[in-house]
Amino acid sequence: MRYSGWLAVWAVIVVMSLWAVLAIRLADLSGAPPRTFRSLLLAVAILSSIIFIRRRTYRFATIAVLIVSVIGWYFSISPSNNRDWKADAARTPTVEIDGDRVVVHNVRDCDWRSDNDFTMTWIDNRYRLSDLQTIDLLFSHWGSKAIAHAMVSFGFADGRHLCASIETRVERAEQQDALQSFFRQYELVYVFAEERDLIRVRTNVRNENVYLYRTNATSDEARALFLSYAQRADSLAATPQFYNGLTSNCATNIVTMSRVVNPKASVTWRVLLSGYAPRQLYDNGRLDTSIPFEELEEKSLIDAAAKAANDDRDFSKAIRVGRPVPMTRGSAR
Repeated sequence: MRYSGWLAVWAVIVVMSLWAVLAIRLADLSGAPPRTFRSLLLAVAILSSIIFIRRRTYRFATIAVLIVSVIGWYFSISPSNNRDWKADAARTPTVEIDGDRVVVHNVRDCDWRSDNDFTMTWIDNRYRLSDLQTIDLLFSHWGSKAIAHAMVSFGFADGRHLCASIETRVERAEQQDALQSFFRQYELVYVFAEERDLIRVRTNVRNENVYLYRTNATSDEARALFLSYAQRADSLAATPQFYNGLTSNCATNIVTMSRVVNPKASVTWRVLLSGYAPRQLYDNGRLDTSIPFEELEEKSLIDAAAKAANDDRDFSKAIRVGRPVPMTRGSAR
């Protein structure tokens, strides 16, 4: 047990040292190059403490001071809404609710021709909560089938859809990097946008594979989830927070929001590997279970439909033609 205890201590030291070195190198760069020299200096200081300080108490104390110093600096980094943002994240949405009337400010309606050629437009959309009827889920894959970007689309009685995408808010001088997303590099933003914007940039510009799944959520559940999103978006507009690739990403935030509908919703491996989330939704009876999941998945792929409906004024309607619709558990679709 004594050897096991020391093994655990050294495992913690190794993990925390590695984290501290990466934090120094990658956190809060704002477009600057990684701090390679400073991170190497920290690594050398920790290794020197292990090798040259003979007395165990002094050795561990020195290592602790070094790591705690990095932790103190790291958590002193504050998120901000006032940076030189890339055009697609230049504004944060806010939501006004007055009884049944809803105004969503800063809805993105971008006409994408390429990632660098676009016409960025921001609009204010007006809805009625009583017209909110459906929830559809979108999953966009760009590489491994296990990883996907998840989005939620709220459907209204008049045929309009408001799409919500939880994303990293990137500055003009920054390049999005998966590893940096773990180290207080990017802020968190809730993007409210027209479906034609958020879907076309993925299917038509970036050639990603996008799946649209119709859910059997009731109108009451749709309204509850929308209000949860609205509250969170308003909160972030007032008090920014950091995005984290593991603990605060698109999938984990969707789970948090969905607890107003399902209090037992939890972050599982299928959520962290968000490409498998549709299978979990299927197993939980939230999608169309009248057909095998493999058939549902095939019919939910909308790449071809999105490209064909590129300039269609009824884009949202066109991409839903032929998509399986589950039996509802309350109000009709």
